[in-house]
Amino acid sequence: MKKNGPGQERSRLRSSYISLVVSVSLVLFLLGILGLVLINAKELSDYFRESLSFSVMLDDAAKEADIRMLQKDLDAKSYVKSTTYVSKDDAASKMKTELGEDFISFLGDNPLPPSIDVYLTSKYTRPDSVAKIEKYILGYPFVKEVYYQESLLFLINENVKKISLFLLVISTFLFLIALTIINNTIRISIYSKRFIIRTMQLVGATRSFIRKPFILQSALFGFIAALIALTLLMGLLYLIEKKFFLMFTFENTNLLLLLGAAVIMTGVLINIISTYFSVNRYLSISEDKLYY
Repeated sequence: MKKNGPGQERSRLRSSYISLVVSVSLVLFLLGILGLVLINAKELSDYFRESLSFSVMLDDAAKEADIRMLQKDLDAKSYVKSTTYVSKDDAASKMKTELGEDFISFLGDNPLPPSIDVYLTSKYTRPDSVAKIEKYILGYPFVKEVYYQESLLFLINENVKKISLFLLVISTFLFLIALTIINNTIRISIYSKRFIIRTMQLVGATRSFIRKPFILQSALFGFIAALIALTLLMGLLYLIEKKFFLMFTFENTNLLLLLGAAVIMTGVLINIISTYFSVNRYLSISEDKLYY
């Protein structure tokens, strides 16, 4: 019977380490993709919320100075993203373009009032917030009406809630799968070293002394796997922004840095925790069960 030499053992261990790092890095890469989806989902949600506007209809007799004062007041509010003043002539020109005919020559007068289009920041686009803002604006005597599509506002908010809940469920499910895959991969790796653990016990090594090199090595492998996953994510980001820049943008650097830190911490912590329990299992197992 041919015996395995030291070279073959080292080659087998090296292969085991490589497969462990590759497996963990692929799982972390998938978790990173999920993180990118969640980040972009928030940006898309904010984009749709902030694209909604409401119109402040003004009295025809309103003075230009009063209108500018109101617009300046609104621009200074934390809940307002931007405002646009639409004069009577601008409103008529826009309506003429939409209708495809000159309605003023037919009516003999321009019935459209001047207005200010107000765009809110995303967190203030909920119906109750808009109602409070509407009440404040109506306090100006030259404001005739505040017009917005309440049903559309309600629909967007409801759909955003449903999508957020769906992504949360999917994220939890995929994280548990990732945790299971990484844990099983590490258990298989520790299983191949069960006789080394037993030998160290027989020569009098303490449990903490035996665990330490395995945990440090596992933490290092987790860190390397996370760096590989982040490299793949950076390549994916480059391709997405190059090919689909109109659909997806990743301009929030702080969130991307937070995602990178989360991937590294996840890779290292899961490896450490899984290794700790896997080594403990073989520290407590009977000698007879080492062969099964």
